[in-house]
Formats: sequence, C-alpha cells, structure tokens
Amino acid sequence: MVIDLHIDLRYAEVDLRYSVLEYPVVVAAWPTPFPLLESRDDEDPDLLSETLLSGITPGARLVSVDGVDAAHLALYNIDLSTCRFAGAVHLDQLKVDGWCTFATTPGWGWRFPWRWSRRNTLTEEHHWRVLTARQSDQAITRGWATPPQDAPELKPAAVAALYRQLRKSLEDGKNEPDAADFYYGECEMRRHDTCRPWGERVLLAAYWVVSGYGLRALRALAWLGAAMAVTIAVMVLWGLPAEDPKPTTTGRQVTTGQEIVLTTDTADPVNPTGPLTERVTIERLEKSLRVVINSVIFRSSGQDLTTTGTYTEMTSRLAEPILLGLAVLAVRSRVKR
Repeated sequence: MVIDLHIDLRYAEVDLRYSVLEYPVVVAAWPTPFPLLESRDDEDPDLLSETLLSGITPGARLVSVDGVDAAHLALYNIDLSTCRFAGAVHLDQLKVDGWCTFATTPGWGWRFPWRWSRRNTLTEEHHWRVLTARQSDQAITRGWATPPQDAPELKPAAVAALYRQLRKSLEDGKNEPDAADFYYGECEMRRHDTCRPWGERVLLAAYWVVSGYGLRALRALAWLGAAMAVTIAVMVLWGLPAEDPKPTTTGRQVTTGQEIVLTTDTADPVNPTGPLTERVTIERLEKSLRVVINSVIFRSSGQDLTTTGTYTEMTSRLAEPILLGLAVLAVRSRVKR
C-alpha cells in the first residue's frame, strides 16, 4: 500500500465526515512530543511546546467517517470509542492497525447478578440501546454512551451491517480476538431485529444463553456442569436399577447322550424402590458419574439402565458433547491467530 498522505496527530480530535479520499491516507497518533519549533523573540516558547497540555491524554480521537470511502483510509493508534461509522462505504477495506481502541460495554447489567459481557462495541450500538430503552436515563446511568442530538436512530439491521463489515476488516488484519467481539455485536443486533423471522431470533437467543454465540467458554462450561449434575441426579434416583441384572442359564437334559440345549438370558432391570434418600449411595454415585462422563465424550458406558436411565443417557449423549464443543469453540476464538 503506497501512502500518499500521512497525518500524525497529538491532542487532536479528527472529523473526516464527507472527506474525499482518492488515494491512500494514514491517520496516526504520534507517540512522542513533536520537536520544538524555533521561537522568535516576540513569541512565548510555551505556546510552541506541549507544556500547556500537561495532564491531558496526548492521543488522537476520530469522531466520524460518515460519507467517507474507507477503502483508502488506514488508522493507527487512534481512539475510536466515539467514532460514528454509519454512512461510510467499504468499511470492510478499512485498515485498523496498532492500538486502536473501541467503545466497550458497561460493566454490569440491569440486575444483579446479570452482567454485560465485556467486549468491544461500536458507538452506534451504544446510541441504539439508549434511544430504544424504555428509560433512556437509566440506560445512560448503566454506562451506555449518550447519543448526540443529531444521532439518527439506526435499525438493528444497519448496526449489524456495520459490525459485519468492520469484523471483515479486523479478520483481514489477523486480529481474530477483536473480530470475535464484533461477531458478538452482529449477532446481538440480529437477535434484536424484529424484522427477522421469529424462528431465527429464537435460535439466536438460545445460542446466546447457552454459549454467548460460541464466544463465552465459561457460560458453556457452566451449562455443561449443570447438565451433568442433573443427569447424575436422575441416574442415581431413577436411572440405575435396584441391582445389576445377572445372566442366568437354563436347560434340561432328558436322557444320557442327548444333546443339551442351554439358554442364557439377562433379566430386565428392576426400577429402584423405597425412599429417594436411600437410593443415594457411594456406589450408585460412582456408577452415575461413569455414565455421565462417557456421555460427554459421546460414548456408551455399557451400564445396565432402567427405561428412564436409558432415555436420559440418550439425551445427555446428544446435548452434553454439544456444550463441550461450544466451550472449545469459544476458547479457540480467543487464541486463534
């Protein structure tokens, strides 16, 4: 990429709205103070240095790229936490490099113990959540950014499109972890988009609850642990037979020298009876744990089970490996290079 213009900034706020970029342009935050300009006798040297700006963050912030063709734009070490991307074209070709920072979600949700997943977001999502909240003041108090007066109320589909294009830009730059955050934001907007089919929104809601769109390993592991605990409880109380059926061999010899016919059969498992508390024993817990662990890795334990236990094992062999796979997928999305 041949650079035609390189803009280095400190203590600056840049608004590129409706700029025409026909050639590659780099906007970067300069890390060190600029060299002192040569002062004349009638000039105050402090006015030509950065001493008057001490205590202020020396970075550069981008305000808007509305109406800009981002295919020719590259950003380096720019604060994008308040940047409005709506209205720009070719955002999937935008070059985001260095330590560019985006807005983040609030630390806590609307009610304890629910908490917003910490992730990078676009300021458009902040504005959308405030403008669509039943009580916008409470949304701002929780940590969502206050939209400016001229901020349009974008539809969830439009915000999802912004997330999708910028995710492609980050993926092309090999920034997979931050691209995963934008995939999360895209799915969030699709889940809230009332114009999408009801079935798709339900599916996205289930995907969000179970594993945070395949990006929250702890959530998937928590559901896996809960599913295993429920399966163990069902196995101990109703799934394991009262006693392991023992094979019996039956036959009859009529006369000496006649061929003997023997039949070996195993009795059907007998459902446990008696109080539930008496069924909870170390032996039954150990057998149940073995059944559940085998189910997680999609194997049959070979344990004789009652009818309830058989169907429970079938269900766990389907659901629990999926939860384990979602947890692995979430870890992979954070360490992928």
